[in-house]
Amino acid sequence: MKPKQKSHPIPKLGRPARRAVLVVHVTTSASWLGLTLGLLALGTTAATTGSAVTVEASVRAMQLFADWLLLPVALLTLLSGLVLSLGTAWGLARHRWVYTKFWLTLATTTATAFALRPGVNSAVTAVAAGGPLPDAGDVLFGPVVSLSAYVFMTVISVLKPWGPTRRGRRLRAPARRALKTPDPA
Repeated sequence: MKPKQKSHPIPKLGRPARRAVLVVHVTTSASWLGLTLGLLALGTTAATTGSAVTVEASVRAMQLFADWLLLPVALLTLLSGLVLSLGTAWGLARHRWVYTKFWLTLATTTATAFALRPGVNSAVTAVAAGGPLPDAGDVLFGPVVSLSAYVFMTVISVLKPWGPTRRGRRLRAPARRALKTPDPA
């Protein structure tokens, strides 16, 4: 007699759906990384140039990216990653690398909304009023931290280090026992 399998509250994604969500996730993640590189280039330009016109153009371009592109891309990356983790065997809390990526993505999305965007907006306000760039950290710190986080998340996505979480080991144990137990029929 076969043991009853538990039904999962969240149905697993079929192959076409999983592939589609994976394409969305990889594309938005790469877009987020590219936007951050662009922000870093613009922030570096604003912080190092001697031209007031170039500083203003750089921070205004940063504001455009931050206001219109960053948050939607960040949220879509977070959502697609959540759907992938919950809709596949990887699970959200079964593997340490998935769990780490989720929390880092959530943290960087939050930092984008509540730290990076306000910093860029305050720089734009100061420069548009004819003043100098108030603090280079406003335009450099966010992109540097974000870029470091995204590169780290890319590395752990490829290497998949650290093994399963305690929950992952607990969920894996019954499946392994079922495979080892011979069918009495």
